[in-house]
Amino acid sequence: MASDADLANLVDSELARPWWAAASPQLRHLYNKRRTLHRRRDARFSMWAAVVIYVLFLGLDAVLLPDVAGLTLFVRVGLGLLALATVEGMWRLRVDAERFDAVCAGIVVVCYLGWLGVAISSAQALSVSYYMIFGTIFVMVACLFFNFKPRTANTASILMVLAFFAAIFSLTTVSIPYVMAFGTFYVSCFALNAYVNMKLNIERYNVFLNALKAEIREDEVLQRSRELFRLSNTDPLTGLENRRSIDEKLRHLWNDWKTHGAPFSAILIDIDFFKSYNDYYGHQEGDRCLLRVGETLAGTIKPYGASLGRYGGEEFIVLARVANTDELDALAELIRLAVVTLALPHQHRRDGEDVVTASVGASLTRPQNGAKLERLINEADRALYAAKASGRNCVRLFDPGDPQGNDDSENIAALLRIAVAQDLVSLAYQPIQNVATGRMDAAEALMRLRMLDGTSVPPSVFIPIAERTGAILELGRWAVRTVCREILCDDRIPVVSVNVSAVQLRAPGFSASIAAILGETNVEGNRLAFEITEGLELEINSGVLRCIAELKQLGIRIWLDDFGTGFAGLSWLRLIDFDTVKIDRSFLADCATPQGAAMMQDIIALVRNRSKQILVEGVEHPWQLALMREYRIDQIQGYLIGRPTSPEKIRPPTLRRPEGRTALRSA
Repeated sequence: MASDADLANLVDSELARPWWAAASPQLRHLYNKRRTLHRRRDARFSMWAAVVIYVLFLGLDAVLLPDVAGLTLFVRVGLGLLALATVEGMWRLRVDAERFDAVCAGIVVVCYLGWLGVAISSAQALSVSYYMIFGTIFVMVACLFFNFKPRTANTASILMVLAFFAAIFSLTTVSIPYVMAFGTFYVSCFALNAYVNMKLNIERYNVFLNALKAEIREDEVLQRSRELFRLSNTDPLTGLENRRSIDEKLRHLWNDWKTHGAPFSAILIDIDFFKSYNDYYGHQEGDRCLLRVGETLAGTIKPYGASLGRYGGEEFIVLARVANTDELDALAELIRLAVVTLALPHQHRRDGEDVVTASVGASLTRPQNGAKLERLINEADRALYAAKASGRNCVRLFDPGDPQGNDDSENIAALLRIAVAQDLVSLAYQPIQNVATGRMDAAEALMRLRMLDGTSVPPSVFIPIAERTGAILELGRWAVRTVCREILCDDRIPVVSVNVSAVQLRAPGFSASIAAILGETNVEGNRLAFEITEGLELEINSGVLRCIAELKQLGIRIWLDDFGTGFAGLSWLRLIDFDTVKIDRSFLADCATPQGAAMMQDIIALVRNRSKQILVEGVEHPWQLALMREYRIDQIQGYLIGRPTSPEKIRPPTLRRPEGRTALRSA
């Protein structure tokens, strides 16, 4: 079977073919195969209609041929009933379309011959000579009334024309002019109907070709849409579900628990000392380690019907329906043992182990006041930290009675209220490089939070809490003011981008507070960019659009972050005049495959059609940098260009030499 691309090319060639050239056997076969049912159904319906018309002409027989009216009644009704019986029999026997059409054409000829034979036996010779003109109706029926192929229609028509001439010459009362006039009319009628029949068949075939072409294009679009959806839900390295997909399943399980009381657990798995593994064995071996661990975990949890995803870096997450903590503890321990059993060498650990191990933290849903989805993940994360603090390579379940782990969300919420005053928040800056010039065009400001004891709190933990409690408003103003004072005031970097929360854009007076900060620090608005994440739960209403418009009036650039990871990106591109679109790193990672590269090119073309600057995240390898040059991307960001660093150390990155096609092939 030809591929869709080959079939599309074949259809294009067939549409461009002159009408007299031979048709493609493959397409003709497909055309006939698809039309089989329609041809049988159309022929059946047409025969019923033709028989009704055939019998109705009895009235004209009675007027013009009264002496043989009884005989014509017998012939018309008899042949009509025989025709219908034959067609219905073939329909029930599922006779193929070719034979069905041939028999129907034969019936038309027989009906004509039956009427003609009776008509010429009438004593009304003059009436017969003129009445025979209606024989052309049978020719029209064969060519146009049915959907016969030209060969079938023409054969039936020729037989009826010959029968007409035979009947004419059997009449002694007709003159030569009559024969010439009516004979010419019959032949002309046959030629015209044959031509129209041929054109109709050509047109039907072309309609089929165009419909087939549309189907192929639609299939391609659907396939690419499915691939885009799959990529947006799949981790490019391990092939497991990514964070976005897992979060969606997490919400589904949570809603099911709230509605029906079906408990479930969240299990976080973190590979121990993975940074030292990467540093010693190299990133390629590190990727292989993640791949092997992912495959092992997938096989381990399969009997439990659980979901597995890569939650970031060296961290995996399992969502499983378990009834109690005993079942959860058994499953978590099985997961830990599965990683140990892999026996992947890790000789440069400082804890005495010589194989790759994992720390496991888990939490189970339980009735509690103010139960929220975020709390379940925070509890599993706290249990994971406890496993690491206990020496790693162990399992810890969240204990709601443990004073060290209870109400972690509330602890962080309280911490955020004093974070700015106690100097617990800071900013790290990751360079953004201009692909064409190699210069640092900008940097992204990334917020960091530490607890009073110095322990770092991941942004994925404290940002949702800050948004929920409203602390994000003060943190956001602090971040903008700090960026202006640390970086922009000394003109070290042209532009710095700051991530903006949906809460901030909806807050009254947000744009006014930003204007005040710019005036206070004496920084021009065009030195600042605000990143809005596509996956953000942000309702595009008049207030949000007005806030964005006010920010742009200040000169602030508006960037669309993580484009391609959600479903709102296209609508946002239509409603908001973004200055830059950041394509999510997952699409760049997939460029190692032809399908992934094609998907990336499709996204780039879409963004370019909107005349936007394009920034690609996640550039970590030389072949990716070379590919970005080939695709003429405007800006790039990633560990190859520079890791997040302190404001004192942020410096323009060194321009990397492209590896070219060799690098692409080696990927």
